Amino acid sequence: MKQFIFIIALFASLNSFSQSCVGKWITIDDETNKKKSIVELYKVDGKLYGKIIYLFPREGREDDPKCKKCTDDRKDQPLVGLQIVRSLKWDGEEWEGGTIVDPEIGKIYTVKMWLVEGNANLLNVRGYIGPLYRTQKWVRVE
Repeated sequence: MKQFIFIIALFASLNSFSQSCVGKWITIDDETNKKKSIVELYKVDGKLYGKIIYLFPREGREDDPKCKKCTDDRKDQPLVGLQIVRSLKWDGEEWEGGTIVDPEIGKIYTVKMWLVEGNANLLNVRGYIGPLYRTQKWVRVE
């Protein structure tokens, strides 16, 4: 009986770890270190998705900006509400196999996400084009 309870607890902890990045995150520009937006990460049918729910004010940005440089179904859609993260799957250690779009330049990257070891309030977000990548750190909204 104790082994059964241990196994159930182990699976529950693994499942909660895989869900631990669900929530709201402040995106930090990897070049300027400035806050860009708040993205809400959520699960649908076991896959991870994310949408912009807030844009931090920035000089020169038009009211209600749109994804003018996107080339897929997101083209000309408002940035607030835009689904930028799509279809990531949990592999036991990180979320991977999905995509993320940079709405400012319209590029779509394959993406991996994982929590910083020892800090569940920091999320590494790494976008790839071939062997090249860039990584941002997102900060959990408390």
